[in-house]
Amino acid sequence: MDGNMNASYVDEYDAALGALDGAKDTWARTSVADRIALLKQVKNNLMHVAQDWAETATRKKQIPEGSPLAGEEWTSGPYAVMSACNGLILTLSEMDGKAFLKHLPTRKLTTGQIAVKVMPHSIWDHLLLSGVKAEVWMQEGVTATNLTGHAALAYDIPASQRTGKVALILGAGNIASIAPLDVFQKLFLENQVVILKMNPVNDYLTEFLHVALKPLIDVDALRIVKGDGAAGAYLTDHVIISELHITGAGATHDAIVWGTGAEGEKNRAANTPKNDKHFTSELGAVCPTIVVPGPWTPADLVFQAEHIATQKLHNSGFNCVACQVLIMPKGWDKAVPLLAHVNDIAQKSHRGAYYPGAKDRLDAFAKQAKTPTSVTRGPAPSLIINDVDDSDWFKTNEVFAPAMSTHDMDAPDAATYLRNAVTYANDELYGTLGANILIHPKTIREIGKKQFEEIIAGLHYGTIAINAWTGLAFLATACPWGAFPGHTPQDVQSGIGTVHNTFMLDSTERVVVQAPWRPFPRGLLSGQFTLLPRPPWFITNKKQDKMGSLLTQFQHKPSWFKLPRIFLNALLG
Repeated sequence: MDGNMNASYVDEYDAALGALDGAKDTWARTSVADRIALLKQVKNNLMHVAQDWAETATRKKQIPEGSPLAGEEWTSGPYAVMSACNGLILTLSEMDGKAFLKHLPTRKLTTGQIAVKVMPHSIWDHLLLSGVKAEVWMQEGVTATNLTGHAALAYDIPASQRTGKVALILGAGNIASIAPLDVFQKLFLENQVVILKMNPVNDYLTEFLHVALKPLIDVDALRIVKGDGAAGAYLTDHVIISELHITGAGATHDAIVWGTGAEGEKNRAANTPKNDKHFTSELGAVCPTIVVPGPWTPADLVFQAEHIATQKLHNSGFNCVACQVLIMPKGWDKAVPLLAHVNDIAQKSHRGAYYPGAKDRLDAFAKQAKTPTSVTRGPAPSLIINDVDDSDWFKTNEVFAPAMSTHDMDAPDAATYLRNAVTYANDELYGTLGANILIHPKTIREIGKKQFEEIIAGLHYGTIAINAWTGLAFLATACPWGAFPGHTPQDVQSGIGTVHNTFMLDSTERVVVQAPWRPFPRGLLSGQFTLLPRPPWFITNKKQDKMGSLLTQFQHKPSWFKLPRIFLNALLG
């Protein structure tokens, strides 16, 4: 035992692990019907604590009282978990013969791979996320005819023959739904019981998760504990733990696998891990947003500036897929007004930098920048913007704070520019978690849909968002969430494996999510047939707090009678 470790934690952890170890095979053999019943109980329990959960997180994250930004804590907290419950229930209810796959359209890509359409799936998707679509691009070798062999693999083994494992999840400290969604991955997609160690930054959520996930705790499939780094180290090395998962920093992953300092480097070079347990992870990146030149109107510039500001400042910049490098077309006549709008919107975002270490990271960012621009934000830390070419440091360090870089690239034509931007993102920026592309529909038509898809295929990121933010794919829990496949423990970058993925697809390569270029009603007037107004996850949405609560209630018990209030607040947002 580590001498710095609280001895009382050892007893608590050992008791928790003993209970899980005793129940692991029972959980693996739990019937589909019982799993569905447990998820329905989780939904009901979650609804009882959803408001207190969201309000507590709002206070802890320094969101001003009465601010619409409280909606972030609804949508990235109870809403996402409720949505995942629904998705898993749907898949499990059609597990016999994997019938759920029959309702997922597939198409062949220009690369020869197949894409599986996971959204919109229900009538509610069509209404509440009108115009938004998401496809899962499968890895080579997966076809429409063998797709059943690449989905819900844990359920291929007859229940009576299954054996379980005990997994450790090291929870994330930034987004409230990450930890419970990671738990669902292990429980329902991999048949493993879980000890979840909360991150000290948001372990105030523990009491809410204990209530919401009590049905899973009662059957000894889950335990939730608190603890510091020493406590986490004790658990990672525990003999009962078979597998690990972390959402967090690459440095933490490497310290667990290889060790620290000279010892860690020696172990990595020799490929002799200190901890050789199977280890999946989501570890962030230096994520790009690529702005493609085109016939943007003044209204388009304002709306897409709101989009960029959201990509950077949602959750005060403490997101693994926050925009960190804004790639811009050199000499584009609309670049200056676009950035001016981004600055104007950022100035009105007064969220505090609640995450520990933010000041040090901002200071390090500013120190590396040659001529940084500071956008004042009232009592909140200024948004720092610089040129990425000031130092290679900006290409390899995820800042995890309100700061970002820009990079100008020649744009002889849209297709050439986009290809070069894709190459730059792949070759120069660290990680492969998520990339955003903002492009006018007319520009896509000029490039050609086939050529555009070929270009996108070359962008090696786990999620690609076209006229959307990759954070949308995080909230849409049907989408697998994780890095582009191919990372190794020696060079882990954005991580290994995926989570969420309520359709339980295996051998996935990436998600491509696309949203309407213009919001309703402006989009409708320009021939874009979508009813989606300003999205509720935009930091500029004036009703996102109301929307977050209403959407969570809707996910709990969908009803036509709940739609009018949702649509009214959506239009007012």
